[in-house]
Amino acid sequence: MEFPYYGAVKTVAELMCCSAITAPKGKGVNLIYTKIFEGEEKDRVADLMEKIGREKDIPFFVRDAKNVRDSLLVVFVGTEVKPRGVPFCGFCGFGDCEGCSKAGGHCAYAVGDLGIAIGSAVKVASDNNLDNRIMFSFGKAVIVGGFVPESVKLGYGIPLSVSGKNIFFDRKR
Repeated sequence: MEFPYYGAVKTVAELMCCSAITAPKGKGVNLIYTKIFEGEEKDRVADLMEKIGREKDIPFFVRDAKNVRDSLLVVFVGTEVKPRGVPFCGFCGFGDCEGCSKAGGHCAYAVGDLGIAIGSAVKVASDNNLDNRIMFSFGKAVIVGGFVPESVKLGYGIPLSVSGKNIFFDRKR
């Protein structure tokens, strides 16, 4: 039996993606990538999360995989990390954009933009009373599992749930 409000949750997920894309960006350059995971694809990511957790002895990956399976869908927000060419910056730790590129570093603006985009997305979920949680584990599994373009190097998942009790609280370690 399908959840009776699935359409509403899917609409909010789509609005979350819009919010992430339209969030402010350094130099006005959008490198943010969003994707909604649902059904079998969502469960394949959960399976990979559990596998990573067991193989690498990372219990929170296994715990988070259960939350993903219990969620209606998951919004992924990720980013490319290429430098923006901001003069006199060095926030990446490599002196300048050329140094960052040579070292294979992550542009600090890209990382900051990702945080702002995620904050914008979860605000939409919260404004619409959807239980959610920001998960590094989901984002890592999506990236290493090849579920997104190779250019996306950082990302997080935001599983969404509607129930009488928030499934993301009182989680076992």
